[in-house]
Amino acid sequence: MNQASNIRFWEYDFLAPQWLWLLLLIPILVGLKFAFTHHQQAFLKYTRNSKELSDLETPALKWILILAHVFLYGGLILLILGLAKPQHPVAVKENKQDFGEGIDIVIALDISESMTITDFLPDRLGAAKEVAKEFIDSRRSDKIGLVVYEGEAYTACPATRNHAFLKSCLDKVETGWLTPGTAIGTGLGTAVARLRSDSLASKVVILLTDGESNRGEITPLAAAELAKNKNVRVYTIGVGKDGYASMPVQTIFGQTTRNTYVSIDEKTLKKIAKITNGTYFRATDKNSLREIYKTIEQMETRKIVEDNYEKEAPLNPLAFILFGLSFVLISWITRYVVFRKIG
Repeated sequence: MNQASNIRFWEYDFLAPQWLWLLLLIPILVGLKFAFTHHQQAFLKYTRNSKELSDLETPALKWILILAHVFLYGGLILLILGLAKPQHPVAVKENKQDFGEGIDIVIALDISESMTITDFLPDRLGAAKEVAKEFIDSRRSDKIGLVVYEGEAYTACPATRNHAFLKSCLDKVETGWLTPGTAIGTGLGTAVARLRSDSLASKVVILLTDGESNRGEITPLAAAELAKNKNVRVYTIGVGKDGYASMPVQTIFGQTTRNTYVSIDEKTLKKIAKITNGTYFRATDKNSLREIYKTIEQMETRKIVEDNYEKEAPLNPLAFILFGLSFVLISWITRYVVFRKIG
């Protein structure tokens, strides 16, 4: 049925439902009408002779009059429904489904000097930022924040659903922002602090590093205990390969590269994950890092399907008003033009 003529009221939402209370007046009006007029008689205006008039059966006239009352009260009901601002959601075709995860996430990203090593393309930090943005795009309904750390930690973006702003903050992240070093405990502790006690039921930190903790006033395992007490699950990711790797360095003669020995404290990262009921992952290239994020996404799958409309569903009172007025008009014509009532 065309939406413009659809009066199947059970398919509608009503934006002004207070008007629906007027429907309670309908049975009252019907009762009063019956109480005061059930003794009245109705006569048909007829231009033929009395013999032809007598051939009409009285029960037929009564049923026509009853039908007139049905049209009257039916029309009033439709007019009341029109006043209640009916809205037909299925009339909007431009709808899509989102998946509300019910999860707050903070990405704790190591931006120490070793993240400029080029075993990932363009380097470890660049690859980590690129894959993190892909992950952010896949979690449209989650609140996601960003903490970066070197020898100290900094909240680059609080947990938010404004993912465009979050990604712009991520784009600006560079090595050398903070005191040199790798303070894993401080980075994790700062991320946990960003997940407030009134956050959503599920709280997650994704901790990414390519080295060993050598700075900070809080140890990584102490920060893990803090996360556990706050019911925060921590996924830890070790980035890169152990051993010597090429790292760009700036000298008085310009930029050059040097072979630098790097190693990841996998033992500590595994303990952090175990304490917080999370998982430890190892990424040796960009593709494996991308697969890790996909695995984390699948592990956090408490999804609530939400129908979101790209434009507001339109109001559709016109059908109710037109049908209502038509019914009332039919009732009036039947009772006051076709019939002449006498007391």
